[in-house]
Amino acid sequence: MRPPPPPLLFAMLVLAAARPWCKPTPDAAGGCPRAAAADSATCVDLQLQTCSDASYNQTTFPTLLEHRSRVAVESSSEYILLSVLHHLLEGQCNPDLRLLGCAVLVPRCEGGRARRPCQHVCEELRDACQPAFDAIDMAWPYFLDCGRYFVSREEGCYNPLEKLRGGLDVVEEALPSGLPPTFLRFTHHSYAQMVRVLKQTAARCTHIAKTYSIGRSFDGRELLVIEFSSLPGQHELMEPEVKLIGNIHGNEVAGREMLIYLAQYLCSEYLLGSARIQRLLNTTRIHLLPSMNPDGYEVAAAEGAGYNGWTSGRQNAQNLDLNRNFPDLTSEYYRLASARSMRSGHIAIPQHYWWGKVAPETKAIMKWMRTIPFVLSASLHGGDLVVSYPFDFSKHPQEEKMFSPTPDEKMFKLLAKAYADVHPIMMDKSENRCGGNFLKSGSIINGADWYSFTGGMSDFNYLHSNCFEITVELGCVKFPPEEALYTIWQHNKEPLLNFVEMVHRGIKGVVMDKFGKPVKNARILVKGIRHDITTAPDGDYWRLLPPGSHIVIAQAPGYSKVIKKVIIPARMKRAGRVDFILQPLRIRPKTFLLGPRRSGPGGAGPHREPEESSQEPLGARRQPAAGGSKPWWWSYFTSLGQHQPRWLLKY
Repeated sequence: MRPPPPPLLFAMLVLAAARPWCKPTPDAAGGCPRAAAADSATCVDLQLQTCSDASYNQTTFPTLLEHRSRVAVESSSEYILLSVLHHLLEGQCNPDLRLLGCAVLVPRCEGGRARRPCQHVCEELRDACQPAFDAIDMAWPYFLDCGRYFVSREEGCYNPLEKLRGGLDVVEEALPSGLPPTFLRFTHHSYAQMVRVLKQTAARCTHIAKTYSIGRSFDGRELLVIEFSSLPGQHELMEPEVKLIGNIHGNEVAGREMLIYLAQYLCSEYLLGSARIQRLLNTTRIHLLPSMNPDGYEVAAAEGAGYNGWTSGRQNAQNLDLNRNFPDLTSEYYRLASARSMRSGHIAIPQHYWWGKVAPETKAIMKWMRTIPFVLSASLHGGDLVVSYPFDFSKHPQEEKMFSPTPDEKMFKLLAKAYADVHPIMMDKSENRCGGNFLKSGSIINGADWYSFTGGMSDFNYLHSNCFEITVELGCVKFPPEEALYTIWQHNKEPLLNFVEMVHRGIKGVVMDKFGKPVKNARILVKGIRHDITTAPDGDYWRLLPPGSHIVIAQAPGYSKVIKKVIIPARMKRAGRVDFILQPLRIRPKTFLLGPRRSGPGGAGPHREPEESSQEPLGARRQPAAGGSKPWWWSYFTSLGQHQPRWLLKY
């Protein structure tokens, strides 16, 4: 059951309902009649609050929808929809959709001429945002018809999202006393400063660095990533992918700053000719997301370092804890583990997960993980000094603290130790230091053995993808004072580099058929470790493994499996190359696929998950309304009387 509209929203809808309305016509799908923008127009100031951040400041009347005044626009159901769409879609496609809608409701006017927005911009946004509308069973708004209200580049269109997409301008800031560009400022960075530094860094190292966005926060801030690679912007065959994520909890800011500094450090050291950094970036693709929760950071930063409460700004703008917002696949894993023959890995997201509140930041991370074949990851937190690793959720839910290892316990301990063992304070033997209670365990711990919680990002990484993720607690002070940042960087620079280099442990290779064609989604199994990984679209794979002797198996539907024995020496720091060539089965592949099912309902378990299941769009349709009743969001528009936007209903 959805909550009623917020009081302010309800008041706005009631006020709008009392205003004059344009007369609906059938051709407008229940909306108002529309006319093409005139070649010549009288430009007037744009004075609409919902469109106040548009890239232009003048519009013209009548509009594309034949609204003849500002009052008429404000009274329209289209404008009301733009005002509440942010809440209905739970932050997704915000503010992109709102700005696109503004470009139609109040068209841009310049030089005495009305201009239309670009059709290709509308089409790209429609493709990206359609799943969000499907998730709440809402029809695509008629006034965002890309073929009707938008024009091509040849017709002189403009991009209403250009300012938004471009982000903040890259303006070189003069460094004090003529310091070189390699100089790091150990300071807290606002959102604008963070974006500027990342873009400046990418501009300084264009041949190895690039920035891109994986989505937006609930309040519309870019989730900006900077990547480093010998070929930024694309996956290279056999090159492993690593991600580091900071500021999941908005008031835990040390990780945010460490990744901003790390980005500058990697760029500078590469340009200065550091053999270690050049080797690392030439063989690894590294993605840094300094702030997963920029909205929460704003709340915490408003209080400031030293004054921030333990929870102020922890959650996102929806009041959701992002590290409790991921699908609980761990419970499903424990259920499947009771069947001894069952192997884990790539567990599907349950349908009911989408019926609850899923933050846009969470969806952005999950989509990111589907786009890039990540091998290794770390999330940087604050509040203690320790490295924890999955599982974070106890195998007995009633046990708040219980050792709950994954099948890759040995490898996870090596990954955690790679960070902790070179961190000077984590190795400090003083019981009075921050995190002193973790001394006996070497400053690493199984997450559930520390405290159990569900919906964590690390468990999700391991059980839904090929990625191994650890959690690093950088210190007991969540929002450290500025003067402490240099010391924190000195303590964490080497651990960060040492951890990233661990992505080259174990084995890697390519799985091909007898004609040399790559086999994607082939499974790589290791005897004695009940967790499989799959090949990327190019057929390449990476399997993190501890030193020792291993039996490795490659298999795929329609092919006979291939078994190899590999030995990984203790001192080996480069992944061993193990390729597989799969031979087709003599029987038809269909026979292979129709084998006995060993999973839950529908047979779509982690060992034999259907291809289409793994490609299900993020934000799948919510639980349908019972008995053909109106969807939950219709209550937002009931006060609009005869002008209710029935064109949003799917029939």
